[in-house]
Amino acid sequence: MNFSHFKSSRIMLNTLIFAALLSFGGCTNKTPDTPVVINNNNTTTTDSVQYGTPFSGVPDARDAVIYQVNMRCFSLTRNFQGVISRLDSIKNLGVNVIYLMPIFPVGQLNSVNSPYCVKDYKGVNTEFGTLADLRTLIAGAHTRGMTVILDWVANHTAWDNTWINHTSWYVQNSAGVIQSPSGWTDVAQLNFQNQDMRLEMIKDMKYWVYTVNNDGFRCDYADGPPADFWKQAIDSLRNIKTHKLLMLAEGTRNDHFASGFNYTFGFRFYGQLKTIFSGNQAVTNIDNINSQEFPSGNSEMNLVVRYITNHDVNSSDGTPLTLFGGNTGSMAAFVVAAYMKGVPMIYNGQEVGTSFKLAFPFTGSVINWTTNPAMTAEYKKIIAFRNSSIAIRRGTFVSYDNTNVCAFTKTSGSETVFILSNLRNSTQNFTLPASLANTTWQDAFSGNAININTSISLAPYSYMVLKQ
Repeated sequence: MNFSHFKSSRIMLNTLIFAALLSFGGCTNKTPDTPVVINNNNTTTTDSVQYGTPFSGVPDARDAVIYQVNMRCFSLTRNFQGVISRLDSIKNLGVNVIYLMPIFPVGQLNSVNSPYCVKDYKGVNTEFGTLADLRTLIAGAHTRGMTVILDWVANHTAWDNTWINHTSWYVQNSAGVIQSPSGWTDVAQLNFQNQDMRLEMIKDMKYWVYTVNNDGFRCDYADGPPADFWKQAIDSLRNIKTHKLLMLAEGTRNDHFASGFNYTFGFRFYGQLKTIFSGNQAVTNIDNINSQEFPSGNSEMNLVVRYITNHDVNSSDGTPLTLFGGNTGSMAAFVVAAYMKGVPMIYNGQEVGTSFKLAFPFTGSVINWTTNPAMTAEYKKIIAFRNSSIAIRRGTFVSYDNTNVCAFTKTSGSETVFILSNLRNSTQNFTLPASLANTTWQDAFSGNAININTSISLAPYSYMVLKQ
């Protein structure tokens, strides 16, 4: 896709494209009758044998810590082998879900070399390696107790995708000319009123589950395709009873949960956090975002993935160090993303404080994994406590935010955690609510006893994590 695909502002297109798709009329929820199944010789069969053994260790959706891998800038080799060589490092960070950016061949016609311009939904991009390499990566993650989800691009294809010969599978103008999504001229817009296209796409999604044992999908621009397609697809995928699948919608529509997604994307949280740091907006505005991203009536299983960077915004907006006050400020921001609500996502290189953009199309700079080991250790510490705390992952949330400090408790059973994060580059005095004043806590990281009175002084961009 063109560079606009990689800006967080693309979400503004959601309503227009969704409305355009709905204008084609309703669709039924017919699902493919026969799944594509692959045997150990990599050939399509009609029997019930699949490749390898499905992974039995997929975590509860609430317990995920997601790690986004961009193969093009992850290693000097820029391929699956470069990721395989660092699986232990990813595991040691505390991660249990790896999300791989698109692994498919990239279209050449009208191309800007975007990985989200898919030429073949059932192919492997040779710049990354082979099907065998991908299987080795996923199996290696599984042996380390980590789940792997693949990036799926449902809204559009490359202009040289073989599907283009089925013109009715695409949106056309009155003259029968296939259309691009608004602003993305390197790709062709699929027509979700066409049932044959839907069935082929669902079959191809299932193909990967059977072929490589991936554990779900991150669905790109999920606000584009209509809700009834996602329900059709996810219902069919979840009929694969041998696999537990995690489904992440890169979108914000509330109907994604009704369609079967485990997660939506925290665009609004990221945007609000950025303006708190860059525009000096009140920290209490995060409470409004919580109300939007977790509307009344959502169950505890309707989760939002929250982040301080990803491939889009890193390329367009800048690094966490640039946006969130350097090393210390970015860690204060990450504590909020990791502990407040939802589940955290880390973009490769974030944990070593990469100081330069990983710019689209991601074929330039490469992450230096030897920089900033102190920051890596801090990420490990924060994630380890999340992984150990039921209250953080599943507890009841109560906000005590003020203008400058993000403060909240999470409680589950007898465990309560109290988090304070100063999101200003100046010392802040936080006045405790009566329910928390004059109490004794334990520092979650050191184990030391902490007695708090009626106020706490927080150094610039510092945070405290206390537990009882």
